[in-house]
Order: sequence, then C-alpha cells, then structure tokens
Amino acid sequence: MAVTMGVTQPAIKVAALCGSLRRASYNRGLLRSAAQICGEAIPGMQIEYVEIDSLPFLNTDLEVAGTYPPVVEAFRRKILEADSVLFASPEYNYSVTGPLKNAIDWASRPPNVWADKAAAIVSAGGGFGGGRSQYHLRQIGVYLDLHFINKPEVFVNAFNPPGRFDSDGNLVDAEIKKILQELLLSLRAFTLRLRSC
Repeated sequence: MAVTMGVTQPAIKVAALCGSLRRASYNRGLLRSAAQICGEAIPGMQIEYVEIDSLPFLNTDLEVAGTYPPVVEAFRRKILEADSVLFASPEYNYSVTGPLKNAIDWASRPPNVWADKAAAIVSAGGGFGGGRSQYHLRQIGVYLDLHFINKPEVFVNAFNPPGRFDSDGNLVDAEIKKILQELLLSLRAFTLRLRSC
C-alpha cells in the first residue's frame, strides 16, 4: 500500500514487456516513460520491466515432468506475480513480433499465467503507429483470458512529427506522456475492478 496525503492507495504490480529487443527502441522508450510516470504521479503503481530476449524458442521437448527451463520458469513467475501487464508492441508485417509471441506462448503453457489479468498496450512506429499489432495482440488475448482496457488507445507515429523521441529512444513529447498517463490510470482502475471481483 502507498500513502498519499493521508489516503492509502492499493499497490499494483505491472509486468512490462517489449516486443522489440533494441535498446534504443521507441517502444522501450514508451515503457521507460510509463515507469517514470508511475513513480512521479500514480502512487502505489509500480512497473517492472520483464526481459524476454533470453527465452529459448518455444519447444515442448524442453518441458520435463511439468517443469520448464529455469529462464522460462523465472519469466513465468514474474507474470504470475504481476497484477496486470503492459505490452509495448511494435508492428512487424501487420502483427506482433516473434520475440513477443514466443514469450506469450511460453507463459500460456499449463498453467496459463496470463489468465484473468488486466492488460494494456502501447506502440510506436511509422504510419498507424503499430496499431495493427495491437489489434492482433487483442485477438491473441482472447484465448489467453487477458482483459485489455479499451481506452485510451496509444498508437504513436514516431516519425511524424519528428522529435517525439530522442536519439536514445526516450519519449520527450509532453502530449504523448499525458495520454500515456491516462492509459496507466485506466489500467490501474480496471486492475482494481478485476481484483474486487
């Protein structure tokens, strides 16, 4: 629990996953900005970045007597212990990236650790700003029993106008940060609503 001006705020742990493995990825920049916003403006909401680059390709031959490789077990535990999930999903060929789909598939193996969690998606890219990947991810979430918030939608055109991100991939656009904060508040409210059920 966090205390703000005498009011106790329920603690919410958010697992953040990025479909891009590039360190200077704009999508990673969105997650860094989200973590900063939580630290400064949303008491009790904590974002933990969960790496997916060390996960092996999904191969059920690696499952032994109901257990998974240690790196997969550690990843699954982080998802299981989270109250909700924040995806940064760049668009590759109108869909989610291979690394993100691989991570999703590992965590869906029995028992499915995504089930009954609140979730939100952000994306950055050209054109539609990654929107098609978001809609595909929502379809995947139906099977996973993930519950995505509907509004606001955060599709960031990273190139037009220029200057929304710096050379390290950090978000510097104040208006996008404001929308990102609205998304986080929506995710927080929905997480608490699901928790009360």
